[in-house]
Amino acid sequence: MMGGGQQQQQQLQQLSQELEEIDQEIEAKEAEIEDFRDEKAGVDDAIEAIDTLDDGDTVQLPLGGGAYVRAEVDDMDEIIVGLGGGYAAEQESDDAVDALETKQDSLDDRISGVQGEISELEEESAQIEQRAQQMQQQMQQQQMQQMQDMQGEGDGE
Repeated sequence: MMGGGQQQQQQLQQLSQELEEIDQEIEAKEAEIEDFRDEKAGVDDAIEAIDTLDDGDTVQLPLGGGAYVRAEVDDMDEIIVGLGGGYAAEQESDDAVDALETKQDSLDDRISGVQGEISELEEESAQIEQRAQQMQQQMQQQQMQQMQDMQGEGDGE
């Protein structure tokens, strides 16, 4: 009878480990969503800049490493837009905004997809927690029954 309790204890430990792994996976996916949101904020900034900047305006151009240089906008009619994979193309400002809005939509889709994955993981986690609670209750009931049986045997002597 004790072997069954030990087996249940091992199963509880395994469920606990599964819950921990799911929690880690959820954290990683939440970080992924945060990265997508940061990227989307950058796209928002780019669209706003295209819509508001004019030829001759002064901007701060990032050089990297937190360093910037002031530069004068020469031509707002042609914008260089990243296409992905390290490639970029020169586009008219309206086409550039369209491309950036398409990128926003794609990021929204990716965020939604990852949020769906998180929901599935949370559902799985809730099911595992429920199984673990049921097993704990069973173990407590078995322990109580064993104690009652032992008391009953002690009373019979």
